[in-house]
Amino acid sequence: MNDWSWEYVGDVMPQLLHGLRITVEATVLGSLVAFGLGLVWAVALRSPTRLVTWPVGLFVEFVRNTPLLVQLFFLFFVLPSWGIGFGALTTGVIGLGLHYSTYTAEVYRAGIEAVPEGQWEAATALSLPRGRTWIAVILPQAFRRAVPALGNYVIAMFKDTPMLSAITVSDMLFEANSIGATTFDYMEPITVVGVLFIVISYPTSVLLRVLERRLVH
Repeated sequence: MNDWSWEYVGDVMPQLLHGLRITVEATVLGSLVAFGLGLVWAVALRSPTRLVTWPVGLFVEFVRNTPLLVQLFFLFFVLPSWGIGFGALTTGVIGLGLHYSTYTAEVYRAGIEAVPEGQWEAATALSLPRGRTWIAVILPQAFRRAVPALGNYVIAMFKDTPMLSAITVSDMLFEANSIGATTFDYMEPITVVGVLFIVISYPTSVLLRVLERRLVH
């Protein structure tokens, strides 16, 4: 077993930090996609028209019940054969966003259903248009209830980013594996990657708990 080398850590750290930047970028962009699409799915599933709710519900269940890695492979390796192709990072962001949008849709749904029925009735009594009711009355209250759970999915997405290395996204795991394949020493780079995940995800989870207490009370 090789001894730990801080000099080796120093040499590979710039490459790992580059991977960390890509990891954070994929997480942030994927979260934006997931939050936006999740809201679209949640509102669509409340439509009174079955022509809207049925296909959206089928799509959400399909995505939710298939592995993220399979979806990434489909987007990156299969779609280009149909003339639809994106770069590795763009594909990773789309894959993460689509996958997690099906979970954030459920979070939004729970937040919307938690809004008291009286709020809908008050908006109707004031003759507010349906769009105005959603934007000014319902969604602000639903967001307040949904924020803690949405934050948890951001952390989950961050921890799932190593899957992007399977489609050649140069995230932290991809960089660590590249370093190990070159130097034949995986201990330091893989360990550093694990530490970086903990250093970012644990404080974030603590902040989310604090935020949840403030929003609930």
